[in-house]
Amino acid sequence: MRKTIILSILCVAAFIANIPKTAACDVCGCGVGSYYLGILPDFNKRFIGLRYQQNRLQTHLGSNGIRTPNSTNEIYRTMELWGAWNFGERWRAMAIVPYSFNERSIGNSGLETGKKNGLGDVVIMGHYKVFDDARTTTSYKLLMQSLWVGAGIKTPTGEYDTSEQSSAEMGAPNNFQLGTVSTDFMVNAAYDIRLMDAGLNVNATYKINTENKHDYRYANKLTVNALAYYKFNIKNKIRISPNAGVLYETQPKDVLYNRFDIAQSGGHSAMGIAGVEINVGAISIGGNFQTPISQNLADGRIKAENRFMTHVSFSF
Repeated sequence: MRKTIILSILCVAAFIANIPKTAACDVCGCGVGSYYLGILPDFNKRFIGLRYQQNRLQTHLGSNGIRTPNSTNEIYRTMELWGAWNFGERWRAMAIVPYSFNERSIGNSGLETGKKNGLGDVVIMGHYKVFDDARTTTSYKLLMQSLWVGAGIKTPTGEYDTSEQSSAEMGAPNNFQLGTVSTDFMVNAAYDIRLMDAGLNVNATYKINTENKHDYRYANKLTVNALAYYKFNIKNKIRISPNAGVLYETQPKDVLYNRFDIAQSGGHSAMGIAGVEINVGAISIGGNFQTPISQNLADGRIKAENRFMTHVSFSF
């Protein structure tokens, strides 16, 4: 079993290490590109829940990230219906159905210049449990490890505004969208290790985007997050798990007509994360706050601001 665990970890590490780390819609976690998973609610068979995310951006910045009269403030709010179902001991299916509320205002006046509400791109994923191991260490402490690998598809259910693409052709970002009208694919690996009540959760997702019918292709995206957590068990009825860690996202520039790079796209960002998960019986409540540690988005023409996420889930 120990050889299987080591081999599985090495395979996942090699897979992640060989994903291209080239350097903005997806990369800053906004608009049509945010599929952050983090620590899943505790469940044995299935769960369903609601998740809310809010992300803010500054776009159309001048050189060196300086605000100008044409700079905009963008807010992306997304309510997601999400859930997962385990089949037997090793298989899991997951779905995310987002509904977005996007707002954009220009300059310091706060004059609203755009608003879009509607269904986003639905995601369906399947996972396979490579191993789930529990053992006692030489110091008589319980050590638990698990590794899931999976793949998924993002369906073109969200509305796509071609006027935003026309602006992108003139040098503007193409992130103020509800969907991409492209069918995209994802591969994912999630590793969790816990010694007694202290643990580490590592999640990596690589999203492979295809060209849409308007000859626009959002760049492929890599997302990696690592969260350290500690579980407090209160009278075997309530579990409180504070967590903290980092989230890293990177992608190259978007491409038009399979040959032209979109100037205000691509880049990388690192976010610090602090959150908490609470389980009371079948109910899970959680949330986290994310703040930029470092970033270089669209060559400094886009700036990501603080984000937060909260959820409530029911296991059954």
